[in-house]
Amino acid sequence: MDRHRALGHNARPTRRRTLLSTAVASAVLVGGTAAGTVYMKAQAHDGPSPVSSSSASSSSSASPAVSEEASVEPAAELPVDRDALLAKSMKSVTVEDGPDVSVAVLDAGSGESAVYGDGTFDTASIVKVDILATLLLQAQDADRQLTAQEKAYATAMIENSDNTSASALWRAIGQADGLDSANKRFGLTGTDGGDGMLWGLTRTTAADQLALLQQVFGEDSELGESSRAYLQGLMGEIAVGQHWGVSVAADSAQWALKNGWLPRSTTGLWVINSIGRVTVDGHDYLVATLSQGNSTKAKGISLVEAAAQAAVAAFRDTADD
Repeated sequence: MDRHRALGHNARPTRRRTLLSTAVASAVLVGGTAAGTVYMKAQAHDGPSPVSSSSASSSSSASPAVSEEASVEPAAELPVDRDALLAKSMKSVTVEDGPDVSVAVLDAGSGESAVYGDGTFDTASIVKVDILATLLLQAQDADRQLTAQEKAYATAMIENSDNTSASALWRAIGQADGLDSANKRFGLTGTDGGDGMLWGLTRTTAADQLALLQQVFGEDSELGESSRAYLQGLMGEIAVGQHWGVSVAADSAQWALKNGWLPRSTTGLWVINSIGRVTVDGHDYLVATLSQGNSTKAKGISLVEAAAQAAVAAFRDTADD
C-alpha cells in the first residue's frame, strides 16, 4: 500500500500512530534523505508527532551523522601515462629511413618523467658533462677544490667542446673505470665508458642521460650545491656556434646544454645528441635527445630538435589540466 495513503486523515488513530512510529524508526535506522522525508510528510498529515521528546532527539542527533556518511567522495584522478603521451607527441617527428632516436624528459616541478625509445647510443661529446661531474665528485670525496688547470680544462671542454681538454680530464678521472664508478653513485645503469682514450664512444641511454641531468640540476644529488652550480654555469655559456639542440624548445635564452656530434668513420653516418635544461612558460624541463645513423649533421640536428620540442609538448599540453 502507498505510504502516503496509509498516513491519510481517514485512517483510524491507532493505525496512524503505528504507521508513524514505523516511519520514525525507519528514519533513525535507515537514515538518508528519503527516510527523513517520510517522517516530515507524516508530521504534515497528522499534526504533532506522538513520539516522545527523547525519540525526536535521537532522530535529530542521528541526522548529521547520516548526512556525513551519505556524502560522496570526489573520484580520484587517474595517473597520466606520460610515456604514452610522449609516444603520441613523437608521431609528429619526421625521421628519415635509417636513424634511431630516443628522448627522455622530466618536469622539474612535478617530478614526472617520460621516455621514448630504449636503445643505446654513442655519447660523442655529451659525455663531457659526465666527465666533469665525475671529476667534481672525486674532488668532493678528496675534500679539495679543482685546480686552476682543471678549471681551465673544464671551461674549454664544456663551453667550446674542446677535445684535448676532455682527454686531459678523462685521464684525470681514471678513464672508463673512474666514470663507471661515479655513474653507479649517480644512478646510471645503462652507461659504459669508452675503451682506452675513446671517451666519445661511451655507450648510454636517454634514460641514463636524464638521470645524469638530475644529478646536475636537481637537489637530490651526489654533487654538492657548489659543484652543481659550477657545472650549470658552464652549460649556460656554450659557444655561439653550438646553440642548437634542446635549446630550441626553450623560451629565449633560458637554457643550459651540452651537444655532441660525431661522424662514424665506419659508416659515414652521424651521431647527434643534445642534453640539458630548458625553461618554457616558467616551467623547467630536463631533456635528453639521442640519435644515430643520420645521413648528415644538419639532418641529425633537425631530428634531435624536433624530438626535444615533442618531449616538452607532451607535458605542456596537460600542464594546466
